[in-house]
Amino acid sequence: MKHSDTQKKLWGGRFSGSTDSLMEAFSSSVDFDWRLYSQDIQGSLAHARMLTKVGVLSKKDLQDIESGFQQILAEIEEGAFKWAPELEDVHMNIEAALTERIGEAGKKLHTGRSRNDQVATDMRLYLRGGVDNLCEILTRLQQALVDLAKAHSAHIIPGYTHMQSAQPVTLGHHLLAWNQMLQRDYERLQDCRKRINICPLGSAALAGTSYPIDRQMTSDALGFDLPSNNSLDAVSDRDFVIEFNAHAALLSVHLSRIAEELVLWSGGNFDFVDLGDGFCTGSSIMPQKKNPDVAELIRGKAGRVSGNLVALLTLMKGQPLTYNRDNQEDKEPMFDTLDTCTICLEVLAAMFPQVRFKTENMYKAAADGYSTATDLADYLVRKGIAFRDAHEVVGKVVGMAIADQVSLDQIPLSQLQHHSESIESDVYDVLTVEGSVKARNHIGGTAPEQVKMAAIEAAKLLAARH
Repeated sequence: MKHSDTQKKLWGGRFSGSTDSLMEAFSSSVDFDWRLYSQDIQGSLAHARMLTKVGVLSKKDLQDIESGFQQILAEIEEGAFKWAPELEDVHMNIEAALTERIGEAGKKLHTGRSRNDQVATDMRLYLRGGVDNLCEILTRLQQALVDLAKAHSAHIIPGYTHMQSAQPVTLGHHLLAWNQMLQRDYERLQDCRKRINICPLGSAALAGTSYPIDRQMTSDALGFDLPSNNSLDAVSDRDFVIEFNAHAALLSVHLSRIAEELVLWSGGNFDFVDLGDGFCTGSSIMPQKKNPDVAELIRGKAGRVSGNLVALLTLMKGQPLTYNRDNQEDKEPMFDTLDTCTICLEVLAAMFPQVRFKTENMYKAAADGYSTATDLADYLVRKGIAFRDAHEVVGKVVGMAIADQVSLDQIPLSQLQHHSESIESDVYDVLTVEGSVKARNHIGGTAPEQVKMAAIEAAKLLAARH
């Protein structure tokens, strides 16, 4: 079969001359859209079975088509299938191969459809599977974080604002904050899936088809929730790809924020965490180094996912209805975003069970930063002092502690009373980091009791997904 002959192309009837080889190379997409092969065959089989039901194809045609696709699928998965760039894309490669094997029945398969609704269907099937996979890995990562939160519900670490020690919190509380980010990501992906799971097949090129097709049958066969309700929109819509990439970009930002904290915490200035040898590398020149490369790569890869979102938005912004060849450019950003988010989640989900938190170092850092100053102000307010006056008193107390190089709970009562007569011996109950976190005993607070309850609720949400 001489694929380069224009008359052999599946659209070649209109043309008398051959396609320029430069044009063929420029317009071919099969080097990346071959990844849609399974979805393309799945959609074609559903279409063929529907055409058989409505009488467009015979049962013998359907048997030949099913047999041909079985052979082609096996060849592709074995790596034996020969992709022809001159046939442009995955759809024409597979259809040409089918016709080559089974003859006339292969030529009938495309009745009542176009590559426009075909590719939209394939992409929705592919992305639906990708989202389901992401959600499964997200669940594993969240489970690892929740398990760690339970184990560290009472271990104290410094909480930061402006990258300065602010107030003590528990490590479990911090880990559950990461989990909350990922919980929103999961919910967004699940919501996005609803708009992915709409079947465009049957919209044909743009106006539908005059054949007596059964769109509900193909939609049900492919596991979609319903058929699309406007053929013009169905073949040109890429909102589902953009929406997915927008959620993926936010997911990547969250992963980047988590990774950034792991990078900081693993450094000598913090020394809060050991990421495990399996997820770090060494230096080619400095033998003492243990570099947090995995976390740094995750942080860096957020940029490419955000870039893919901008590329897709820019791709669609000037397109009139309906399908335009510009949309060949929609697949590589979609594939890359799926690949990038998948591997980032996989790596983090595998890494966290090996992470070792250095709780003694965390505790020391929390105790060293005058992080209970707010607790002292709150104590004075409870004694009847206005908050702004209490704030000023505590500022002076902290200044004195800095000058004397002592922590707040090491200041003698007499010196504290010099700044406020309202201070009594019970003040030391709130000046320790343990007392500080214990006092935040409300929904969403960092008290160990609340962290344990929050971890239990988070675990219930994860269990309900199965």
